[in-house]
Amino acid sequence: MKPIRLPFAVLTVYLAVGALHTPAQQPLGWEQLKARFEAANPQLKADALAVDEMKAAEVTAFLRPNPQLTASADGTQIARHNGIWQPLVGTDAVSSFSYLHERDHKRELRQQSAREGTAITASEHADLERNLLFNLRALYVATLQAKTVVRLSKEDLDYYDHLIQISRDRYRAGDLAQIDLDRIELLRVQYEAEMQQAIVNLRTSKIQLLQLLNDRTPVEQFDVTGTFDFSEEVKPLDDYRQVALDNRPDLRAALQTIEQSDTNHKLAIANGSTDPTFSSWYTWNASNNNPNATQTLGLSVSVPLRIFDRNQGEKQRTQIDIDRSRQLTDAARAQVFSDVDSAYEQVTSSIELLKPYKARYNDQAQRVRDTITYSYQHGGASLMDFLNAQSDYRQVQLAYVQLIGTYLTAAGQLNLAAGREVLP
Repeated sequence: MKPIRLPFAVLTVYLAVGALHTPAQQPLGWEQLKARFEAANPQLKADALAVDEMKAAEVTAFLRPNPQLTASADGTQIARHNGIWQPLVGTDAVSSFSYLHERDHKRELRQQSAREGTAITASEHADLERNLLFNLRALYVATLQAKTVVRLSKEDLDYYDHLIQISRDRYRAGDLAQIDLDRIELLRVQYEAEMQQAIVNLRTSKIQLLQLLNDRTPVEQFDVTGTFDFSEEVKPLDDYRQVALDNRPDLRAALQTIEQSDTNHKLAIANGSTDPTFSSWYTWNASNNNPNATQTLGLSVSVPLRIFDRNQGEKQRTQIDIDRSRQLTDAARAQVFSDVDSAYEQVTSSIELLKPYKARYNDQAQRVRDTITYSYQHGGASLMDFLNAQSDYRQVQLAYVQLIGTYLTAAGQLNLAAGREVLP
């Protein structure tokens, strides 16, 4: 028994009908997609825990030194005096208590440095979110673009089927040669291949989106929605530069690093100071010759002599680190301007390319195709003119869709460079 071969159009309709019976969730817009990403992305959630870890380190940084308690006994002898056992005769019992007192606000400086480290980690977390949101938006745009290409491919395939029917009518009327009809029917495979490739691209984009969302929803049940178009409204470049300077988390982290480096230098100076240790003790000596002096109290202060080690190396290192942080901040600021300028040029260039398509090229391509098709249907145009007109129309369509995708990607790049959404 021979296998049944379904035509591509029939197979497409069959798959579409099957998809209708598959329960699908509501298509997600950009804001819904972003909210689900922020709530579920494992990389973002794992990085957020680093901020909590730094907050816990603030507690450790502000802890006081633990006091020391020592107890000892010496000179204990098992003696027999006048026939009586005296096991504690001669025992010297000592208990001491000591505490290291930190001077020059060491604890406060450690806590301040830890808090500044937390702020840096929070800014780095915001920067990670900024980059991941750009990846999410790029995939969102790619999905919208793939959906548009699938729709256009389906429309082109339906239109080409209509042209094939016209050609068959002309062939039956004796107005078209068999070889020309065969050439037209054979070209249909290109439309089928483009349709299938568009479907694969759409499914691939959805799979990558689901990965970022940490979602196990089947691809057939997942969809996004949004406006796939461009806007000609763009603010002056200086406005986006200022927004970036105010909002870029990587630049904020660089500025916070300077503050922490300055605090660490102050802490290094404080660590070079002397911290005294205060001690007190209590003794009990049963064998003391003075019956009124069996118990004694004592106090002492221990001060280390910082003759050789005054934390010189750490003082020098932290001073150098301040200069290093300032240089890195200048580099980060320059990178901000570079990112904004590059993204701005991409956006404005895409808009300039899109304007003539929207104003003329799309309508002209469709008008030429429809005119040549009508002329071909009535025998007034050659087969080559007909095929060229159809090919030109498809190229203009795809070029326009690709340019919109380029614009939306550049808009996402400008949002990334600015540190927040400045273009929809």
